[in-house]
Amino acid sequence: MSRYAIFLHLVFAASSCAGWAQQTPVLHFEREIILPGVQGRIDHLTADVAGRRIFVSALSNGTAEVVDVGLGRLVGQINGLKGPQGVVYVPANGRLYVASGGDGTVRSYDGRTLKLLKAVDLGDDADNLRYDAKRKLVLAGYGSGAIAELGLDLARRGNFQLPVHPESFQLSTDDKRLYVNLPLHMSVGIIDLEKRAVNAMWGRPGTLANFPMALDGAQGRIFIACRMPAKLLMMDSTSGAVTARISTVGDADDLFFDAARKTVYVIGGAGFVDVVRAGPENKLVSVAHVRTATGARTGLFVPEWNELLVAAPRKGTWQARLMVYSIAGSAPMPAPGKARTR
Repeated sequence: MSRYAIFLHLVFAASSCAGWAQQTPVLHFEREIILPGVQGRIDHLTADVAGRRIFVSALSNGTAEVVDVGLGRLVGQINGLKGPQGVVYVPANGRLYVASGGDGTVRSYDGRTLKLLKAVDLGDDADNLRYDAKRKLVLAGYGSGAIAELGLDLARRGNFQLPVHPESFQLSTDDKRLYVNLPLHMSVGIIDLEKRAVNAMWGRPGTLANFPMALDGAQGRIFIACRMPAKLLMMDSTSGAVTARISTVGDADDLFFDAARKTVYVIGGAGFVDVVRAGPENKLVSVAHVRTATGARTGLFVPEWNELLVAAPRKGTWQARLMVYSIAGSAPMPAPGKARTR
């Protein structure tokens, strides 16, 4: 085991909350997967769950990295992108969609051969992507305030105008609404997908810079992480009322709700993942403050694998890498790779 892995194990053990029902650390560091040659900021990730692959937007590197998590290594790369940000893999057609902020395009690729299939120009700052499985649409945030509806062939199908550039947005469980973080507007927007209207803007008193978002559809709750100050908020998805808040890691850019464990994972560039219990009583309780790496503010929770992946950028002699964590009470994914050092 590397010195880095030993260090992480010790930190995780010290971070576990005594009141948590599990007797083992909430997040268990399994291994690293090196991203050779990747420089600068890393943005969002998406999973080919059946193929056990992760696609990584290497924003500053101008590439999308393809990682086989089972083999524990990089297996492909898409080059020539201009600031790739959002990525989404659609299992229904086996295609990968990549949004690039530098040229405002969304591109589709064959998920196996990585061959470019089509590109559409949205005009400016193509950012987050989501797949609307019910309507078979790719939703793309872009520009000074809009979300485009694109067919799987990237044909333009519709558009929703917003007051400012959208950050993370999430589909409701019933596929009727879209909740949108609008940090420059200091609000959360709600789009009615059936009536095709932007219905409301909920303000967030006392907090700014709300970038990541996750939903708990079963309990009707929205989780957003704000950077100023660094807080995790729980909101009622019907009224927009803030029902709980708790301090969290700084520079958060991704967060995920684990429905099986009623747990939120907040990934922040300050170098930690915060693990927060969000029980049905509408309380947020800190469970662990797990050390990752400075600048590692994006990642992906894959419930089918019981794993959380955190993307760490290159810093000094440490190469860019995916840090793979199994979650307490679950078996790690088969055939894990050996923990990597520098």
